Amino acid sequence: MLNSQTLQHAFELHFNAKPEWIVRAPGRVNLIGEHTDYNDGYVLPMGIDHAVWIALRPRADGLVHIHSLDLELDSVFKLDGIEKGEGWAEYPKGVAWALREAGYSLRGWEGVMTGEVPRGAGLSSSAAVELATARAFACASGFEWDAKLMARLSQKAENQWVGVNCGIMDQMASAASKKGHALFMDCRTLDIQHAPLPQGVAVAVLDTSTRRGLVDSAYNERRVQCEAGARFFHVKALRDVSVAEFERRKDEIGDEAVLRRARHIITENQRVLDAMEAMRANDVSRLGQLFNASHASLRDDFEVTNEALNQIVEAAQAHSACYGARMTGAGFGGCAVALVREDSVEAFIRAVGAAYRHKSGLEAAVYVCQPSEGASVE
Repeated sequence: MLNSQTLQHAFELHFNAKPEWIVRAPGRVNLIGEHTDYNDGYVLPMGIDHAVWIALRPRADGLVHIHSLDLELDSVFKLDGIEKGEGWAEYPKGVAWALREAGYSLRGWEGVMTGEVPRGAGLSSSAAVELATARAFACASGFEWDAKLMARLSQKAENQWVGVNCGIMDQMASAASKKGHALFMDCRTLDIQHAPLPQGVAVAVLDTSTRRGLVDSAYNERRVQCEAGARFFHVKALRDVSVAEFERRKDEIGDEAVLRRARHIITENQRVLDAMEAMRANDVSRLGQLFNASHASLRDDFEVTNEALNQIVEAAQAHSACYGARMTGAGFGGCAVALVREDSVEAFIRAVGAAYRHKSGLEAAVYVCQPSEGASVE
């Protein structure tokens, strides 16, 4: 984990001065609730103890000057007349643009940025950059921090400035998470609650080293099928259908694919609600069972896993220290997430890495995470 003194020293070397603030914003992993977001459903992510950090001090000339320690690159832009470009700096620029569009009066700053969130691992490094930037602007410009609003504006930056059509979950998890807790979110209302992670448990993110290919058509097809399911039940979205109602009427659904897609969404929403109850009861065994059921549903009903995801989940589930495991994220490659006994994490990592290597011929990267505070000033 990053030592803030290291970042302060880097700032002093680069700008020949001391920073006034150090801010951070975490990446996130989604514990359960997959493909429910665009069905107005429920999700349960958590902020992780891998974050993006910025050391900064204000400037009086309306410029923002950011030095990326990781890329060894600088970006300088004017707050008056921000112009689009390419590369990593578009995320901070997009946040500045969204804040100004929302009516905030911004002051310039100079900062050194570094990140511990692995890029490309599905842990939402982009949202962490956005929320750390928003927190930096709040410090430099002196406006009050509003986690929900900053999450919305960061999402706007990614959607409309960067051009990535993400949902709100990643930004909300980075903005509003609470240390030691997962973040329950209703994707229709954006209402949030915090639920404590069971004691003695670590969350392991298992990167299969495979990446999604050209799967936009498969993703869009599933959205269309979910919408067809909602029309069958005469509801706005599948989150409005209970498991009991689905079971009563499932034989009336003529399209087998629509039936299976609907079954995943409806049962997954219930699993998120059940996971909240399990966490409040400190029932890690029940939580693990819900993880396993979620993966089976994503594999069989929503059909968004791939061979590597199934192999790494099976390897995790077979280990005695694992309570449960499932794919996380959009699917078709990427990462799985496992609940592991904290005192056996190292043995779990070794065994799962070896089993996955034997099955797939690939190397897995494993990130052990604890639930972290949302965007904050250190």
